[in-house]
Amino acid sequence: MSIFVDETTKVVYQGLTGSQGRYYGLLNRAYGTNVVAGTNPKKAGQNLDFGDRQVPVFGTVADAIKETGADVSVVFVPPAFTKAAVIEAVDAGMPLVVVITEGVPVKDTAEFFAYAQAHGGTRIIGPNCPGITSPGQSNVGIIPADISGPGRIGLVSKSGTLTYQMMYELRDFGFSTAIGIGGDPVIGTTHIDALEAFQNDPDTDAIVMIGEIGGDAEERAAAYVKENVTKPVVGYVAGFTAPEGKTMGHAGAIVSGSSGTAQAKKEALEAAGVRVGKTPSETAALMRDIMRSFSA
Repeated sequence: MSIFVDETTKVVYQGLTGSQGRYYGLLNRAYGTNVVAGTNPKKAGQNLDFGDRQVPVFGTVADAIKETGADVSVVFVPPAFTKAAVIEAVDAGMPLVVVITEGVPVKDTAEFFAYAQAHGGTRIIGPNCPGITSPGQSNVGIIPADISGPGRIGLVSKSGTLTYQMMYELRDFGFSTAIGIGGDPVIGTTHIDALEAFQNDPDTDAIVMIGEIGGDAEERAAAYVKENVTKPVVGYVAGFTAPEGKTMGHAGAIVSGSSGTAQAKKEALEAAGVRVGKTPSETAALMRDIMRSFSA
């Protein structure tokens, strides 16, 4: 099993006719992801050559769902058009929308997330995220498909590059699902959402959670783990060497005093029973020990 996507997932690309959408759509399709359609109002009726098949382009997400049964949309449109793209997918009843686009105004994200919550509860992953992959089943977004295979580790991460590194370091065990939730101040799917899904997934044995400095998402996730998660969890918090008051990379990674520091997050996670590594490699080693203990 996996969370959110699997081998039955049918994906429509909002932005498939653009350079990035087509590039990653082809990569996802080559991996085995069922890419069923693209959308572009100006190019509706066209068919794109996807190697072994023709992928139709529709004017709207609603048309794509009607004709193909698509149940996931991945958004590869410029920031200025992302809000409209997500709202279109929500209005069409799309169960899951994965927003790869970075640079989306926080106000827009807050508005389309609130809109989704008020209109049927479409799950949103992102924005500014690498997407989601269930190795051997489906790869939706920009996560490199060949860095790890299927296994029984669940991974949720704010950072795209650390998602890739952790998958590579634990490739000998593999993953049920790896999900990059993005590091913007407002995101659709949180650490807690992913932790809950992994806790309920019978084919996930242990969970890696990657956070970063700024905000209190990791502290809230720690409280959730303490009360609700019985599976082993290891964590990593990027930014141990960040200077106070410095904005680091992602827009949400702002430290003020002791609040939001890597050390404060580490202490909160450890108080909840989460083993925390000081580096990605140390975190992977902690998970490796846990996975080995299952077969000991």
